[in-house]
Amino acid sequence: MSRKGNCWDNSVLESFFSSLKRELLDTAPFESRTVARQAIFEYIEVFYNRRRRHSTLDDLTPYEFERQAQVA
Repeated sequence: MSRKGNCWDNSVLESFFSSLKRELLDTAPFESRTVARQAIFEYIEVFYNRRRRHSTLDDLTPYEFERQAQVA
């Protein structure tokens, strides 16, 4: 943690983990660690980065935002 006034607080990451817990982990317990890892991977790579729109990215997905940045 940083001191008050420093910009090293990671609110973006805290927001991500809040979304992960609310949208994926609150459903039901996983059968095993392997099943949990696969579900989290699919959440991040398939849903969060490619389908879930983010208001901070002008309602684009992270994937769409990166593609536009590469073209520009």
